[in-house]
Amino acid sequence: MPGVGASAANGTSLEILPVSAPHGGLLAALHAASFPPADQWEEDAMQSLLSSPGVAAAVGVKDGTPAGFIMIRSVAGEAEILTLCVVPFFRRQGVAQALLAWALLTAQTDQVEQMFLEVSVLNAGAKTLYENAGFAKAGLRRSYYPDGSDALVLSKRLDD
Repeated sequence: MPGVGASAANGTSLEILPVSAPHGGLLAALHAASFPPADQWEEDAMQSLLSSPGVAAAVGVKDGTPAGFIMIRSVAGEAEILTLCVVPFFRRQGVAQALLAWALLTAQTDQVEQMFLEVSVLNAGAKTLYENAGFAKAGLRRSYYPDGSDALVLSKRLDD
Protein backbone atom coordinates (compact mmCIF):
# COMPACT_ATOMS: atom_id res chain seq x y z
CA MET A 1 0.00 0.00 0.00
CA PRO A 2 1.52 3.36 -0.91
CA GLY A 3 2.16 6.10 1.58
CA VAL A 4 -0.48 8.65 2.40
CA GLY A 5 0.36 12.35 2.67
CA ALA A 6 -1.37 15.24 4.37
CA SER A 7 -0.66 18.89 4.97
CA ALA A 8 -1.68 20.68 8.14
CA ALA A 9 -3.07 24.20 8.19
CA ASN A 10 0.25 25.49 9.57
CA GLY A 11 2.09 24.18 6.51
CA THR A 12 3.66 21.13 8.15
CA SER A 13 3.50 17.87 6.27
CA LEU A 14 2.71 14.38 7.49
CA GLU A 15 3.33 11.22 5.52
CA ILE A 16 2.18 7.73 6.50
CA LEU A 17 4.62 5.19 5.09
CA PRO A 18 4.23 1.40 5.28
CA VAL A 19 7.26 -0.40 6.74
CA SER A 20 8.51 -3.98 7.00
CA ALA A 21 10.93 -6.17 9.00
CA PRO A 22 14.10 -4.26 7.96
CA HIS A 23 12.63 -1.23 9.75
CA GLY A 24 12.56 -3.02 13.12
CA GLY A 25 15.34 -0.82 14.53
CA LEU A 26 13.48 2.37 13.67
CA LEU A 27 10.27 1.06 15.23
CA ALA A 28 12.12 -0.02 18.39
CA ALA A 29 13.69 3.45 18.69
CA LEU A 30 10.30 5.16 18.28
CA HIS A 31 8.76 2.77 20.82
CA ALA A 32 11.59 3.47 23.29
CA ALA A 33 11.08 7.22 22.88
CA SER A 34 7.33 6.86 23.48
CA PHE A 35 6.96 4.39 26.36
CA PRO A 36 8.52 3.78 29.80
CA PRO A 37 11.25 1.09 29.89
CA ALA A 38 8.96 -1.70 31.15
CA ASP A 39 6.66 -1.22 28.13
CA GLN A 40 9.28 -0.95 25.37
CA TRP A 41 9.64 -3.53 22.61
CA GLU A 42 13.10 -4.51 21.36
CA GLU A 43 14.24 -4.52 17.73
CA ASP A 44 14.16 -8.34 17.55
CA ALA A 45 10.53 -8.37 18.67
CA MET A 46 9.63 -5.75 16.07
CA GLN A 47 11.35 -7.67 13.29
CA SER A 48 9.71 -10.92 14.37
CA LEU A 49 6.25 -9.37 14.42
CA LEU A 50 6.77 -7.64 11.08
CA SER A 51 7.75 -11.00 9.57
CA SER A 52 4.56 -12.66 10.85
CA PRO A 53 1.60 -13.34 8.56
CA GLY A 54 -1.11 -10.69 8.67
CA VAL A 55 1.03 -8.01 10.33
CA ALA A 56 1.22 -4.54 8.80
CA ALA A 57 2.84 -1.37 10.09
CA ALA A 58 3.29 2.23 9.06
CA VAL A 59 5.43 5.12 10.27
CA GLY A 60 4.17 8.67 10.52
CA VAL A 61 6.80 11.06 9.19
CA LYS A 62 6.27 14.71 10.11
CA ASP A 63 8.34 17.24 8.20
CA GLY A 64 10.87 14.51 7.35
CA THR A 65 11.21 13.16 10.90
CA PRO A 66 9.76 9.80 12.03
CA ALA A 67 7.17 10.76 14.65
CA GLY A 68 5.47 7.47 15.53
CA PHE A 69 4.06 4.25 14.16
CA ILE A 70 1.18 1.81 14.28
CA MET A 71 1.28 -1.98 13.94
CA ILE A 72 -1.75 -4.20 13.32
CA ARG A 73 -2.35 -7.92 12.88
CA SER A 74 -5.24 -9.23 10.78
CA VAL A 75 -6.49 -12.82 11.03
CA ALA A 76 -9.77 -14.44 9.98
CA GLY A 77 -11.79 -11.25 9.55
CA GLU A 78 -10.53 -9.59 12.73
CA ALA A 79 -7.66 -7.21 13.37
CA GLU A 80 -5.86 -6.03 16.46
CA ILE A 81 -3.84 -2.89 16.97
CA LEU A 82 -0.68 -4.33 18.48
CA THR A 83 0.82 -0.95 19.28
CA LEU A 84 0.47 2.71 18.42
CA CYS A 85 3.02 5.23 19.60
CA VAL A 86 3.90 8.84 18.97
CA VAL A 87 7.11 10.43 20.23
CA PRO A 88 6.21 13.04 22.90
CA PHE A 89 7.45 16.00 20.82
CA PHE A 90 4.94 15.13 18.06
CA ARG A 91 1.89 14.43 20.22
CA ARG A 92 -1.33 16.39 19.71
CA GLN A 93 -0.35 17.17 16.11
CA GLY A 94 -2.59 14.65 14.31
CA VAL A 95 0.01 11.90 13.98
CA ALA A 96 -1.88 9.26 15.99
CA GLN A 97 -5.14 10.11 14.23
CA ALA A 98 -3.50 9.72 10.79
CA LEU A 99 -1.84 6.44 11.80
CA LEU A 100 -5.15 5.11 13.11
CA ALA A 101 -6.90 6.12 9.88
CA TRP A 102 -4.22 4.24 7.91
CA ALA A 103 -4.72 1.15 10.07
CA LEU A 104 -8.50 1.21 9.65
CA LEU A 105 -8.20 1.61 5.87
CA THR A 106 -5.59 -1.16 5.67
CA ALA A 107 -7.82 -3.49 7.70
CA GLN A 108 -10.86 -2.70 5.55
CA THR A 109 -8.80 -3.41 2.42
CA ASP A 110 -7.98 -6.79 3.97
CA GLN A 111 -11.74 -7.36 4.48
CA VAL A 112 -11.52 -7.15 8.25
CA GLU A 113 -14.93 -6.98 9.91
CA GLN A 114 -13.89 -5.92 13.41
CA MET A 115 -10.83 -4.32 14.99
CA PHE A 116 -9.75 -4.64 18.62
CA LEU A 117 -7.17 -3.01 20.87
CA GLU A 118 -6.15 -2.63 24.50
CA VAL A 119 -5.50 0.76 26.06
CA SER A 120 -4.54 1.67 29.60
CA VAL A 121 -7.36 3.12 31.66
CA LEU A 122 -4.78 5.79 32.64
CA ASN A 123 -4.13 6.91 29.04
CA ALA A 124 -6.76 9.64 28.63
CA GLY A 125 -5.39 10.91 25.31
CA ALA A 126 -5.44 7.49 23.66
CA LYS A 127 -8.88 6.67 25.05
CA THR A 128 -10.22 9.91 23.53
CA LEU A 129 -8.54 9.15 20.19
CA TYR A 130 -10.16 5.72 20.00
CA GLU A 131 -13.57 6.87 21.21
CA ASN A 132 -13.58 9.66 18.60
CA ALA A 133 -12.78 7.03 15.95
CA GLY A 134 -15.84 4.99 16.95
CA PHE A 135 -14.29 2.34 19.21
CA ALA A 136 -16.44 1.12 22.09
CA LYS A 137 -15.69 -0.80 25.28
CA ALA A 138 -15.74 -4.57 24.79
CA GLY A 139 -14.10 -5.63 28.05
CA LEU A 140 -11.54 -4.98 30.76
CA ARG A 141 -8.25 -6.76 31.50
CA ARG A 142 -7.31 -6.26 35.14
CA SER A 143 -3.64 -5.45 35.95
CA TYR A 144 -2.73 -5.91 32.29
CA TYR A 145 0.19 -3.48 32.06
CA PRO A 146 3.58 -3.71 33.83
CA ASP A 147 2.64 -0.72 36.02
CA GLY A 148 -0.39 -2.68 37.27
CA SER A 149 -2.97 -0.59 35.43
CA ASP A 150 -6.03 -2.14 33.83
CA ALA A 151 -6.55 -2.28 30.09
CA LEU A 152 -9.77 -1.36 28.39
CA VAL A 153 -10.52 -3.69 25.50
CA LEU A 154 -12.08 -1.64 22.73
CA SER A 155 -13.58 -2.73 19.42
CA LYS A 156 -14.97 -1.22 16.26
CA ARG A 157 -17.02 -2.80 13.48
CA LEU A 158 -15.48 -2.07 10.09
CA ASP A 159 -18.13 -3.64 7.89
CA ASP A 160 -20.96 -1.25 8.81
